[in-house]
Amino acid sequence: MPADAASSQGSHRADIDYVGSAAPADPEHPAAERTDQSVGARAALSDVPHEPGAPKPDPILVADNIVRQFGGLTAVDVRHVEIQRGVITALIGPNGAGKTTFFNLLTGFDRPQSGTWAFNDKPLTKVPAYKVARLGMVRTFQLTKVLARLPVVENMRLGATGQAGERFLPALFQAWSGQERQITDKADRLLERFLLHKKRDDFAGSLSGGQRKLLEMARALMADPELVMLDEPMAGVNPALKQSLLGHVKSLREDGRTVLFVEHDMDMVRDISDWVIVMAQGQVIAEGPPDAVMGDQRVIDAYLGSHHDQDISEEMEEQILAEAEAEIARGKEGTS
Repeated sequence: MPADAASSQGSHRADIDYVGSAAPADPEHPAAERTDQSVGARAALSDVPHEPGAPKPDPILVADNIVRQFGGLTAVDVRHVEIQRGVITALIGPNGAGKTTFFNLLTGFDRPQSGTWAFNDKPLTKVPAYKVARLGMVRTFQLTKVLARLPVVENMRLGATGQAGERFLPALFQAWSGQERQITDKADRLLERFLLHKKRDDFAGSLSGGQRKLLEMARALMADPELVMLDEPMAGVNPALKQSLLGHVKSLREDGRTVLFVEHDMDMVRDISDWVIVMAQGQVIAEGPPDAVMGDQRVIDAYLGSHHDQDISEEMEEQILAEAEAEIARGKEGTS
């Protein structure tokens, strides 16, 4: 979808027929135009500084001073981050860096102790997850959330928003039948696009791990989102399906959507990312294009430790131990 201002974006989305064609079929924005917009968005990143919190030319999502603590542990402490519209941004970092917790905060599945963030200039503080999704910011999960005892097509239908049958009077007078046919048609098109049409009437619980990932991604598109957030889309996926998933993630960008994803597979990050944000110990420590980030000493230290390339003497080992004990003591003081 085009990068409109927040006010016009809100009014535009209010008029969307959520059961109609997805963004790629919009006659007002043909494929060539969307491709040009995507190329332009990527080109604009060439002038962005390779530093944490770097401002972007056209951010779709902006977060400031996000802090989430669990007891004495600070899981997320992000001062400032911006996500560029129309590109694929990877959020990487070692285990325990706070990536998924940050996802949960941005999408309304958890609340921080402090901080503000906005999607298309609309503040999302204290906005519940279902309303965030209706605004056009949809996520998938590291552990897939399919409804195992429902057929695949029913899982897809549930992803459509603005359904008349969810309101009392239209449901009472069965004013939803025509809309349901449109929803089903859209679901069938997406199932065919994601190569799941042969599984249409199978129970979702019978799908493989990779097929469930595909189903979640397809179901997310039922809401016609502007920003798709994928939490470890390659986790537990059969290598035979990885290339298919990679192609689908790239196609989201070509559709004019913005993608933000968490991933540990560095080959995937290099292959499809336009921009990479690195987290460690809850903070953003580096940003930049994939190749620049992979060679950043701060990133290498975060993954391998700052002493990974030197022999640790007994004296240095004692110093590191003392620093760790002091950090633990400060954490205990903070909880008392």
